[in-house]
Amino acid sequence: MQENQERKQPLFFPSGISGLIPVVIAVVGIILLYFWLSTDAAQNLPLRLPNEQDFIKSDEDSGGIIKGELVTFDVQPANLPGTWPRFRGENFDALSSDETPLAKIWPDNGPQVLWSKEMGEGFASAAVLDGRVYVIDYDQTNEADLIRCMSLDDGSDIWNYSYPVKVKRNHGMSRTVPAVTEKYVVTIGPKCHVTCLDSMTGDFKWMLDLVKDYGTTVPEWYAGQCPLIEDGKAIIAPGGTASMMAVDCESGEILWQTPNPNNWKMTHSSIMPAEFMGIKMYIYCAGGGVVGVSAVDGGILWEFPGWKIRLANVASPLVVGEGKIFLSGGYNSGAMMLQLTKEDEKIKAEEVFRLDSKVFGSEQQTPIFYNDHIYGIRPDKQLACLDLDGNVVWTSPRTNRFGPQGLGPYSIADGKIFVLDDDGTLTLAEANTTGYVQL
Repeated sequence: MQENQERKQPLFFPSGISGLIPVVIAVVGIILLYFWLSTDAAQNLPLRLPNEQDFIKSDEDSGGIIKGELVTFDVQPANLPGTWPRFRGENFDALSSDETPLAKIWPDNGPQVLWSKEMGEGFASAAVLDGRVYVIDYDQTNEADLIRCMSLDDGSDIWNYSYPVKVKRNHGMSRTVPAVTEKYVVTIGPKCHVTCLDSMTGDFKWMLDLVKDYGTTVPEWYAGQCPLIEDGKAIIAPGGTASMMAVDCESGEILWQTPNPNNWKMTHSSIMPAEFMGIKMYIYCAGGGVVGVSAVDGGILWEFPGWKIRLANVASPLVVGEGKIFLSGGYNSGAMMLQLTKEDEKIKAEEVFRLDSKVFGSEQQTPIFYNDHIYGIRPDKQLACLDLDGNVVWTSPRTNRFGPQGLGPYSIADGKIFVLDDDGTLTLAEANTTGYVQL
C-alpha cells in the first residue's frame, strides 16, 4: 500500500531545470531527425511478422573439431513391420504404402496412446526403420544436438549420440527428419552440422560443419532441410560454395559438388528426387530459385529463378509426373506449376500457371499428390483439394480449420488423410476427390 502511494506522488523539478526540458527534447529530436534523413530509411526497416523472434545468426560455436559422445542402452528394437525412413516417407510423397487396414472411426477420446516420450523443444519429426525410431533432438541442459535411436515398442533409447553446439530458443530448435537406411543415419542439426552414424550401433562415421566448411548461411529459425540418402550417398544442399553435394556415407568423401555462381542460399526446403525422360535428377528450392541437378555428377540441368520467397522458403518441390513440378509457399507467394521440356539435350523449366495465395498456398508443409490431385492446407487454414490445372475441387468447411496458423503436417494412409493442427489435435478425413468428409 505504501509503495502504491509513493508511486502516485507528483514529480517536481526546480524551475530552472523544468524550463530547460522542452529545449533539450527539441535538440535531441533535431539530431535524431538528421540521422534518420541521412540514411536510407526503407532499407533499415526490417520486415516484422506476428510472433516473430529475432533471427539467430551463426556464432562462434564451431571454431574447431566437435567431439561427440555415444551412449548405448540395454534395449532391443521392436519386432514390428513398417517403415518411414526419411522426410515424407519411403517414396518421398507423404503416402504410406503399408496395406494394413486402418480404423475409420475412433473412440470418443481418440485412439489409444501406447507410449509417449518427452523431447526437447522443436519441430523435428521421426524416421522409422526395423523397429527403431530415429529423431534429432536438442538437449538444452547440456547444450548439445542429440541424435536418438529408440525402440518402437515403448520409446526407450537404444542409443544416442550427442555433440556440443549452442542453440538458443528461436521458435524451437531441432526441426529436421533424419534419413535412415540399414547401414546409415544422416541428420542435419539446427546450426547446419551434418552427421552420419551407423544406424544400428550409433558408431560415428563423419561430420560436416556446413557453415565452417562451405560458407553456409544458417537459415532464419535454423536449418529445416531434411537430408536424403540414395545409393549409399548423402545428398545435401549447403547453399554456400556448393549449391548441392553428394557425400559417400561410408567414408565421408565428397563425390561431387554443384557450383553456386549465383550464391543461392540454403532454405528450409528439402531436396526431392525426380526423373524426366530417363534423366535422374535432384530438385531443390534454393534462395534464388529452383534448380535441377544431375544425380550422376551434380551438374546443373536447369534453373528457374522465377520462384523464390524472400523470407522463408519451406515447402519442398512436389513432383506430379510427366515433367510437372508443383511449388507452393507462404508469405503471399501462392503456388505455381512448372513444366520441364527437353530440346537438343537441354532441359528447360517453364511456368504453366500461378495461383494467388487466396486460391492456394502452403506456408510450411509440402502438399501431397494423390489420385491425380493435390492436397494441402491453404493460408485460410482450410484443407483443400486441387486438380492438376490449379482448380479448387473442394475445401474443408470454415468450421473445420486446422490451427490458428495452419502450419500442421498431414499424410495419407489407407485412403485417409491424417492432419494435425497447431494445437496438437489430430483429425481423420477421407482422401477423396468429391468433397471433405471428416471421419
